[in-house]
Amino acid sequence: MIYCCKEHVELAMDVIVDEYEVAPKLEQLKDTHGLSTTCEYCENEAEYIVAN
Repeated sequence: MIYCCKEHVELAMDVIVDEYEVAPKLEQLKDTHGLSTTCEYCENEAEYIVAN
């Protein structure tokens, strides 16, 4: 599972495909204002979860 910002969604999807060889599931986080999770590729606030 990868938490990412809007800018890094494509990168996260590519990582899931390369790692697990399945189509990734993309889920937008509902309430990002109360969430302290940051993007795994930068310091921006995470907006999406990409998982296998």
